[in-house]
Amino acid sequence: MSRLPAGPRRVQPRQWDPLAVIPIIVGLFWLMLADGFGWWLWGLPPGLLMVVGGASLWLLPGDPRTPAVMALGAAVGVPAALLWIVFGSFFAGLLGLVGAAAVLLVAGRLGATRSDRPAEVPTPKLSTTLDLKVGIDEALLGYFVLGARLPSGNHAAQVCEQAVRFSEAVETLDYVRHPQRLHTAVAAPEEVTTESGRIYGRDYQSIRFETAFIADEQLPGAAIWNRLEANRQVTARVVRQGAAGRPWLVCIHGYRMGVPWLDMSLFSPSWLVDRLGVNLVQPVLPLHGPRRIGMRSGDHYLDGDPLDLFFAQAQALSDLRQTLAWIRHQDPEARIGVYGISLGGYNAALLSNYADDLDFVVAGIPVVDFTDALWRLLTPSHRRYFEAEGMDQAFYRSLLAPISPLHQPTRLAPDRRFLFAANCDRVVLPEHPLALAAHWETAVHWYQGSHLSVRRERVTRETVEQAMIAAGWPLPLL
Repeated sequence: MSRLPAGPRRVQPRQWDPLAVIPIIVGLFWLMLADGFGWWLWGLPPGLLMVVGGASLWLLPGDPRTPAVMALGAAVGVPAALLWIVFGSFFAGLLGLVGAAAVLLVAGRLGATRSDRPAEVPTPKLSTTLDLKVGIDEALLGYFVLGARLPSGNHAAQVCEQAVRFSEAVETLDYVRHPQRLHTAVAAPEEVTTESGRIYGRDYQSIRFETAFIADEQLPGAAIWNRLEANRQVTARVVRQGAAGRPWLVCIHGYRMGVPWLDMSLFSPSWLVDRLGVNLVQPVLPLHGPRRIGMRSGDHYLDGDPLDLFFAQAQALSDLRQTLAWIRHQDPEARIGVYGISLGGYNAALLSNYADDLDFVVAGIPVVDFTDALWRLLTPSHRRYFEAEGMDQAFYRSLLAPISPLHQPTRLAPDRRFLFAANCDRVVLPEHPLALAAHWETAVHWYQGSHLSVRRERVTRETVEQAMIAAGWPLPLL
């Protein structure tokens, strides 16, 4: 007799959370000692965010945005407190610094203990170190929440109306059953420009070429998308040494990255190129880095308009396939692996559904369901309005199905699919890697940590090296 899978571990609800007292007291301390115009400019935001987050936790417990807001206030408060120490009162600044650190730890403990967790996810081993890791995650989530430009007013009505027309066009063009029509087979780019760069003492090449992706102008919004000039140029950074026959590792960055100082710190050339002996390629996703169309890298990718997300993901897949073709043009016998983190993990998994000549794919802390990720953090007013206009979760998920890694089977053999995740991830909840693991029929390599601690986790490197060994890549310094 087969056993039913264990259900999620539920957190018992609370009417009041005593931990809310700490951010309220610390935030009030910051606000009460505010002095001078400069202080109101850079000292008010941390105190206000901590008070608001603490009050919301006390009065409205259970909202996932609450610890994120207080954590963001604490994270902003740490450098502000250092300025306070230097330019204001040493003693008050020191107390402010200790208080902000305490609030960050409280947000981390809330994230680790106050959330439902699937039974398959390892139970957190609570510690101050884990609290700090999760607290930093919550601060990043707070930045995403408060920095998102959700459609509002008449724009919200236009987004809903256009999404309905877009869904009808997708159905008419049969993209759900034939998603490969969105991005036909891509050849190597004919014209490639190369520039030299240097960061962290490392030389690299930056290659650029025209994207092969053209959005189907039978789809609403496609004509506008095709005219985004900055986004038409595909950029990839390459680090390689002169030895022939080295395998190639394509590393795909996360949301709001795509700039050298971030990408090179996440995918370290000293580890990948010098120690493991691979050629490193870092493609820049649409709307990121030099391809951005807003003030920040990644603007309009996940800002609430499903059409932007649909086109961005379709183009990302096309650009990645074009990058693979460029590698094959350089090295016809190239052995290629793909390694993606977060949003890059989504794209790595999606690429594996269409590229059948990869040695392996590693998806790290991957988001796999944008509907779940976005709906969790929507304001109640946005959620009610979208659902009343017919754009509920089921609609949104079906609209994005053609560009979902869960929509098509992967072309990789079972022993070439690798997946790792964090048991206390607050940005990409554990349900996401579990969904990809079920789709891939593979196991998740878990680590005790958070989304942003991925750089320092041993499991991260072990999983990548395990994938290389399984593919038969020569790793001389392991």
